[in-house]
Amino acid sequence: MAALFLCFRHRKRLESDSFASCRIVKEANGWFFFFFFSFKFICTLPNEAVRGKSKTGVHDEFAIGTLVNYLHWLCYVVGIYCGPLRLLAWEVAKRLNKAKVPCDLITGQEREEVDGAKHKAMTVEMADVNSDYSCAVVDEIQMLGCKTRGFSFTRALLGISADELHLCGDPAAVPLIEEILKVTGDDVKVEYYERLSPLVPLKKPLGSFCNIQTGDCIVTFSRREIYRMKKKIESGGKHLCSVVYGSLPPETRTRQATMFNDASNEFDVLVASDAIGMGLNLNISRIIFSTMTKFDGVEMRDLTVPEVKQIAGRAGRYGSKFPVGEVTCLHADDLPLLLSSLESPSPILETAGLFPTFDLMFMYSRLHPKSGIYQILEHFLENAKLSPNYFIADCGEVLKVAAIIDEMPLSLQDKYLFCISPVDMNDEISSQGLTQFAENYAKKGIVRLKEIFTPGTLMVPKTQAKLEELESIHKVLDLYVWLSFRLEDSFPDRELAASQKAICGLLIEEFLERLGWQKPTARRLRSRNASSSSLSKDVKRIL
Repeated sequence: MAALFLCFRHRKRLESDSFASCRIVKEANGWFFFFFFSFKFICTLPNEAVRGKSKTGVHDEFAIGTLVNYLHWLCYVVGIYCGPLRLLAWEVAKRLNKAKVPCDLITGQEREEVDGAKHKAMTVEMADVNSDYSCAVVDEIQMLGCKTRGFSFTRALLGISADELHLCGDPAAVPLIEEILKVTGDDVKVEYYERLSPLVPLKKPLGSFCNIQTGDCIVTFSRREIYRMKKKIESGGKHLCSVVYGSLPPETRTRQATMFNDASNEFDVLVASDAIGMGLNLNISRIIFSTMTKFDGVEMRDLTVPEVKQIAGRAGRYGSKFPVGEVTCLHADDLPLLLSSLESPSPILETAGLFPTFDLMFMYSRLHPKSGIYQILEHFLENAKLSPNYFIADCGEVLKVAAIIDEMPLSLQDKYLFCISPVDMNDEISSQGLTQFAENYAKKGIVRLKEIFTPGTLMVPKTQAKLEELESIHKVLDLYVWLSFRLEDSFPDRELAASQKAICGLLIEEFLERLGWQKPTARRLRSRNASSSSLSKDVKRIL
């Protein structure tokens, strides 16, 4: 089941451009910040535009198609789509432009402007809260409860100025959003939609990889396990496997999904992580959980009800070639948790995320003029007072960056920018890349990519370790592009970084297709080599 919200209010332009402000209150025991909001108005999609939503609120091909049709009908107005992933923003922009409705694409790492465009498709972090729109869509609105990214959805919910704001998501978000919108004075209408195609939980586990069938998707939660299972399945000589996981470049994930979806392609099984939960349209017949536990960065834990539903719901999507989806586990011991999760409602969301803007940090820094950004942010987090409907996002990654750059001769605004950049501080190469970018920027005011990275040195990885290294290099190049859009004069090599990113993606794909642990028959080997030869030509062309 999916939920949609319908709210109306008179347009009211606010003096403040930011979605959240704060006030400083002097109390006996010190200074405290209180968040309050500048509210605008909300509404929702018409019925026909959301029939593709599943019980878990996952966008699929039909949902995107009906959304495109709706925005096409509104071609005389100005519209904006905000999605949780670059892949979804890409898909919406592509479909609108194909339908002759010009649409710009805006993500943290991309700006593709189309002549005459009145619409924009973007990632939710890039949501424009400074312009007026006739129609706005925020997809997967339940993510406002996410501990790390929820603040971006809260910002979009409360900050976008539009005649209509359409919210699509899991019913678990309904009470919280209704409560939040009481403060805005909006009239709220909620509509619920059932999944159109059936999802059947199987009573028996897969048991053996000999029982793998075309259209199956094996789900596991580490790169090592993904490649181990890929090897095990392909060693049977009956199937070839595409792979999808989070640290693969988005372009590579898309190509792997395309190979799996193509009935004429021999990659007929998918081995994936929970990265398949959003953003990819996949022709999956059966989801098979290899395990019902995952490491969440802190501890091993059972999958939550929303996680199980999000992943299981990818089987038998409406409009795919499989009219009925099935879901089971590899091992019998995991079936009880799977079945109970599918039968349980998702826990009701209780709070929405917030994150301090630079303006808040600047105001707070005036109270602590001798403190660095790490101390300022840490003290702010300890003393901020929020209403019961909100929480401050997990700032662990931000504090890690702040600790590294705090002593560098940078302005507070520059430090804040580096702190919120999309860097994986648990990845050593990615962390080193950010440090080098910040040091060079602090010393010279300009960061040339060739001082840090040598073009022409990338090669097809031959081991998992080399593959992981290439994925990390892609993250560093992605970070450079992100910074180049915000410090354009200081990071001038955007085109070079983008071209090297593309090469990384192609080399990773060539590893996946040609140098993985595949043991196909001679006939399949010829087909695979032909595909790899094509990739090699693409790499040579870019180089």
